[in-house]
Amino acid sequence: MAYSDHFKRTDDLILHLDPILAAINDPFIESRYTGFLAVSGVTVLELALKNIFCDFAAAKHPVLGNFCSQYFYRINGRIGLKLIKDDYLAKFGSKYQQRFENRVEKLERQHLLTANTSIKASYGNLITWRNSFAHEGIVPVNASYREVKRAYDCGKEVMHCLAGCMRR
Repeated sequence: MAYSDHFKRTDDLILHLDPILAAINDPFIESRYTGFLAVSGVTVLELALKNIFCDFAAAKHPVLGNFCSQYFYRINGRIGLKLIKDDYLAKFGSKYQQRFENRVEKLERQHLLTANTSIKASYGNLITWRNSFAHEGIVPVNASYREVKRAYDCGKEVMHCLAGCMRR
């Protein structure tokens, strides 16, 4: 399965929720859907990240592939940019860390110019919103459904960036 196949789960959820939320005028209900979307978004990004690293490792050597599948088995939403760069990529070497950092910075500049949005901040916010909702039952009060959708799209861009870096 390609890493991007995981996105379909949340993309389909968004297609389902968009018309529902357009018709809802209840902030309480909208906030619950917003939290649910944050959880779903981070879940598929986590699955994509696992796929990217495990596929890369398996292509290098079967033993490394097996190690990676065990290592990434339960990362539970631990997919922040700093963690990706300083922990996960560090295990593969500085070449991959630097490549990822350069590509994320380029993506950040492009997004700031074209969409006036920070990829890095949006991605980090999505993880924060997910953690608050999933672990504490706290609804992301400072995030709308639209903002969570945008942050999820930014997360997909980060995963595309990571996948592009993890090529031999």
